[in-house]
Amino acid sequence: MKRLNVKRVKAFLKVIAILVPLALNVDSLVAAPHDVAAVPAPAVEAVQGGVQAAPEEEKAGDVIMHHILDNNVFVFDPFGEIHLPKIPLVAGIDISITKHVVMLWLVSAALVIVFSVVGGKYKNMSARQAPRGLANAMEALVEFIRLDVAKSNIGHGYEKHLPYLLTVFFFILFCNLLGLIPYGATATGNVNVTLTLSIFTFFVTQIAAFRAHGVKGYLQHLTAGTHWSLWIIMVPIEIIGQFTKPFALTVRLFANMTAGHIIILSLIFISFILKSYIVAIAVSVPFAIFIYLLELFVAFLQAFVFTMLSALFIGLATAHEGHDEHQAEAAHH
Repeated sequence: MKRLNVKRVKAFLKVIAILVPLALNVDSLVAAPHDVAAVPAPAVEAVQGGVQAAPEEEKAGDVIMHHILDNNVFVFDPFGEIHLPKIPLVAGIDISITKHVVMLWLVSAALVIVFSVVGGKYKNMSARQAPRGLANAMEALVEFIRLDVAKSNIGHGYEKHLPYLLTVFFFILFCNLLGLIPYGATATGNVNVTLTLSIFTFFVTQIAAFRAHGVKGYLQHLTAGTHWSLWIIMVPIEIIGQFTKPFALTVRLFANMTAGHIIILSLIFISFILKSYIVAIAVSVPFAIFIYLLELFVAFLQAFVFTMLSALFIGLATAHEGHDEHQAEAAHH
């Protein structure tokens, strides 16, 4: 009797296993192998071709990288997109117009317009008038770079390098700020842009060192004032140090500007991945706004850090032995 009861229970479970999928309209999941074989081969190929032809769903990581990396398309969702013209290779180099190139042009135009307006206001002011509005803000930034960055780090003769430092500061600042505008792109998030700026600093530093010390003094600077027996160690270290400085400038600016945008986009996509309004209201939107406000501070900070380090490298390259105390006193004044 026990065996019969066990057999009946097993038979009952098999019936349930067949009827439940049928009731849930998922009979395709329990279809027999011969059903697949009964389907004509052309029909199977058509189904497979349709599956392959179906567009793959775009992942969050792909969307983030599309916004971060440089490309030839300006996307203005939901209004459309603009395809930038491609230029044939010149000597094997791609000089096509990309969105970061367009942003560089916009930044250059913005700088020309802003400082043309400021310069016009100063021309129309009398000696007793104080600058207001935009002119006052620009004057504060210029004085900050002149006194707290150029003069304090370079010392005597800082005036020769002030135009370059001001240009670098405002160019990076405008690039960072325009990258935070909707539909914009951060040109300083492109390693090619930061590398070019660092190369400019490298050449300015080397030229300033040659002018300050001459060829003989420049070569003596590579020995770091050590005994000749240590030159085999010190000279390679000093030469490597000349190239690690622009490398540090390149990576610092590029990494900081790229990381901020990745964090903002990642926070926004969390709500889409989890498909939750609660996560969007409690996590994505508040934290994305906080990081966005932090990026405004970082935009100024990174422009200042790049300019300050450039001035510091120039000051170290042009410093004369025995004049360190004099330069320190001049910096305080």
